[in-house]
Amino acid sequence: MNRNRRIYAAAALLALCASSQGQELLLEPVASSFDTATSVCAPPGDTERLFVTTKGGVIHIIRDGAILPTPFLDISTSMSAYEGILSMVFHPDYSTNGRFFLVYNDTLDQSHLTEFLVSSDPDLADPSSGTELLTPFQQPGHVHNWNCLKFGPDGMLYVGTGDGGGYHGLPADSSSSQDLSNTQGKILRLDVDAPAPYIPADNPFVGQPNVAEEIWVYGLRQPWRFGFDSVTGDMFIGDVGQTTREELDFVPGGSGGGLNFGWACREGTVCNSLSGCSCPNSTSYVEPVLEYGHGGGLCCIIGGEVYRGQAMPSLHGTYFYADYCSARVWSLRYDGATMTEHQERSLEFVTADGTPLTTINSFGVDAEGELLVIGNFPSAVFRVIPAPTCGTSNFCVTSPNSVGAGALITSAGTTSFASNDFQLEVNDLVPGQFALCYYGANDIQVPFMDGYRCIGGQTRRINPPVLASVTGFLRREIDLGNQSGSNQITPGSTWHFQAWYRDPNGPGGSGANLSDALTATFCP
Repeated sequence: MNRNRRIYAAAALLALCASSQGQELLLEPVASSFDTATSVCAPPGDTERLFVTTKGGVIHIIRDGAILPTPFLDISTSMSAYEGILSMVFHPDYSTNGRFFLVYNDTLDQSHLTEFLVSSDPDLADPSSGTELLTPFQQPGHVHNWNCLKFGPDGMLYVGTGDGGGYHGLPADSSSSQDLSNTQGKILRLDVDAPAPYIPADNPFVGQPNVAEEIWVYGLRQPWRFGFDSVTGDMFIGDVGQTTREELDFVPGGSGGGLNFGWACREGTVCNSLSGCSCPNSTSYVEPVLEYGHGGGLCCIIGGEVYRGQAMPSLHGTYFYADYCSARVWSLRYDGATMTEHQERSLEFVTADGTPLTTINSFGVDAEGELLVIGNFPSAVFRVIPAPTCGTSNFCVTSPNSVGAGALITSAGTTSFASNDFQLEVNDLVPGQFALCYYGANDIQVPFMDGYRCIGGQTRRINPPVLASVTGFLRREIDLGNQSGSNQITPGSTWHFQAWYRDPNGPGGSGANLSDALTATFCP
């Protein structure tokens, strides 16, 4: 067995264990085979489409689970080979003004914040409409550049910028995040409805000499994904560490900004003892909500989203985040003072067939507030959905037959694909007579032969028919892993089962009867 198959088999078993312990979540594939997807979002109020940005400089539209053949925008010829379009966001009034914004890096390693307009075709942007909102910034390297865009509850555009440093070792310009004269290692705040230079009057450093007035908060290394709670306005920032710590930072809703999260003087709460830094004794740095080290395959925090959708009301106000290298996922609640319900969710971030994510690159939300995640290669988009409640229950009625009160259908084994031990059992059939089990998606109850037909629409027989035992008993094993064609039983699906059987001496004289029916929902 190769490594990937071992991973998938282990994940399927772990998913089964999680399901038996009350698994809440499951991943629903939306679309795949992107050229390194970097972000996913939707225009406000647009429940039909998702927009996916890619490293190569192309923006795709997903509609009804399919990627439209013509990209929404293609600016690939001007993209950096390392980091292309990293984030996209639509203006809150996009439906009327058609404005959207991108951050990307060009072939000269310059970072751009650019506004574009949609064309007369809602599925096509106008590539000639690009307008730079900030002067393109010459980066010192290929990574830790401008990387995340979000509109806050206040209608301002927030822009995440990295410190321009490399992968390992403190960068030569490690002081950039603490330097208020530049925009590196910060989150910027812009009023894109005001005239250039788009500086809100209430930004924390407005009017100060030798300061970039766009700055909202600073002291960040690489804020790879931040998000707002749409109800409270709280901001959560996943700040990627270097060789020691990853951290999650927090800005409360209604804050005036100006917060300093400490990089490069410190990483998480670990002091780097750099010249000009006041740690470890300074109280000027804002403490992270949490931090974690790089043991156990962990390497890079992926900031996430606060869930405010409708599909999972019990999770309202829950924040999700992940680690890139390990594809581990956690959730928590934080009220600005106390963290609660911090738990790992990795076993729940699997598809219905038990396939896990091998990497996680970004989170997003659709227009209804449902949680999205980008992972795996080739890159794919998944929606986080409630896990099905697995198990069986009976419905419909049974009629008397020539030897008793009527046949009853039950099951043995489990409804787990990982176990693959599901069996149908039928009792009180007419001994020695042929019986046939079948299944379908629709539940009904209409008179048929000497009993009631309990399954409507298209049905599928479970062949071959068998003879009931001398006690009127039948057992049929179903190989869940060997289903194909229409009415395929898949993880997460629900089907209805019934038995039809010969009854030559039945009270109705039709020569056949039916059992009651069984509903089964199948787990990973």
